[in-house]
Order: sequence, then structure tokens, then C-alpha cells
Amino acid sequence: MSTAGPPQGATAPSGRLGEHAAHGLDIDGLPEVEPAHHAGRLGALERAVEAIHRVVVVFGSIALLIASLVLTYSVFSRYLFHAATDWQDEVAVFAIVGAVFLAGAWVQDHRGHVGIEALASVLSPKVNRIRIVVVDVLTLAFCAFFAWKSWTLFHEAWVDKMTTSSTFAPPLTIPYGLMATGMTLLVAQVALQIAGHFVPGTRRSGSRA
Repeated sequence: MSTAGPPQGATAPSGRLGEHAAHGLDIDGLPEVEPAHHAGRLGALERAVEAIHRVVVVFGSIALLIASLVLTYSVFSRYLFHAATDWQDEVAVFAIVGAVFLAGAWVQDHRGHVGIEALASVLSPKVNRIRIVVVDVLTLAFCAFFAWKSWTLFHEAWVDKMTTSSTFAPPLTIPYGLMATGMTLLVAQVALQIAGHFVPGTRRSGSRA
């Protein structure tokens, strides 16, 4: 018995139109994108930020594990033992906030976000380079505003000793601090990314905006 194959003479799509629309870290067939560094001071900053990413992403992974364990325990304690769980939801939410925001800069460093290439596939290389720079600048502006607002909320929660409204009442400085730290790291990463557009040096293999 023979298996059906593509029609004779058919060829696989080539070029940017044939690339994947989503850039994932662990999808079979996609190129692995590892950080590459420029020379000089920019390269030193890139290596320093990358070292911070490696440490912070470990804490983010631990936070995600804690959230999984807490939610699993919450299910068993509520529905099997009918025990009160006034602290588990907030611990899980805080842990997930930490995992998401602390890992954001690491994901950006590895270009692990979802990328839509509808425009990249039809624009000329020169125009596409301009588009990438413009998108990065807009991203930096948004992230900088988000980081500033997060630090403002953290300061207010610290000064006013704000807590949640539950009986557990954990301090709101925890989620706001995690958000502010994560967004500040993301701002630093995007700023280095923008600087890299104007400094000759090593480029990432298979990278995209």
C-alpha cells in the first residue's frame, strides 16, 4: 500500500510567505533563536542583562510551580475535604503574576513571542527594517509607561500599607513589585534591542520582529 503524497511537480512554499506565523520556543521545525551580542559596551550590557534574565526566569519558573501546587491543593481541599481556602486564590494569582512578568524580558530576548508576518512578507527589506524599528520604539513607549505606572502603584501600596480585601489580606506591594520589576527588565531589553538596530554586529540567526 502506498501513501498519498503531494501532487507531482508541487513544491513547498519558500521565502517569508512559507514561514510560520507564530514564533515559539518549542515547536518542532522552528529555528532556535539564541541571544547574540554586539561588540563593545553594548555587548557588555547585553551580556549583563542576559545574566539577569537567566536568574529571574528561574524565580518565574518557581512561581509558576508554586501556583500549580497551590491550585491543585485548593481543588482537593475545597471539594474533597470542604476546607476553607481564603489564601490559596491570592497566592496562586500573585505567583502567576510573578511568573508572567518576570519571564517577559527573557521571552523578548529569545524572540519567543507570537509574531504575525502579514506585512513582513510583502514589504521590501528596507521598508521592513523601518517597520521593525518603529514597532520596537512603540513597544518601548508602551512598556515604559506600564513600568512607570507599576512603580507608582507599588509606591502607593508601600506608603499606604495597602492589602487585599480578603481575610488573608496579603500586601499589594507583592504583585505591584513583581509587575514593576518585570516591566523594568522588559524596558531594558527592548531598549537594547533598539540600540542593536543602529550598531553593526552579530545578528540573531532566524530572528524576527
